[in-house]
Amino acid sequence: MVRLDIPGWGPVTLQHAVLDVNGTLALDGRLIDGVAERIRALRERLQVHLLTADTHGRQGEIDALLGLAARRMERGQPEDEQKEAYVRGLGADSVVAIGNGVNDRLMLRAAAIGIVILGPEGAARAALDGADVVVTTPLAALDLLLNERRLLATLRR
Repeated sequence: MVRLDIPGWGPVTLQHAVLDVNGTLALDGRLIDGVAERIRALRERLQVHLLTADTHGRQGEIDALLGLAARRMERGQPEDEQKEAYVRGLGADSVVAIGNGVNDRLMLRAAAIGIVILGPEGAARAALDGADVVVTTPLAALDLLLNERRLLATLRR
């Protein structure tokens, strides 16, 4: 659990981290160096959930590296709505969400804190509009959660 008292926001208690995989934690279906170590550390504080469409067909490898089982989005159903429903099902006010794509926009907006990654794959404008924080790497996003003073400094009003 991560408890934050963000000036201008009030108290936020995070219990869950909902993370998009491809374009966020992985590039071209391969986990970005340094992500696994940070997720292991984050799991000591939050329940970590992975959401994916498994665009590159390598999610099984990523799951094995992280010791997690990603939830795959159902084909034929709007991914953005599925991700938002997942966040709401956990209790959106206890969730930090991290993503980069159009299909992440609704979960970023619904979560207590939404972090968008503007990395090598870029970030969709709709995702930027739904986020509270923008960072350039998944490592920076995860580090914000591992050192919440950084997050407080960014979000305080």
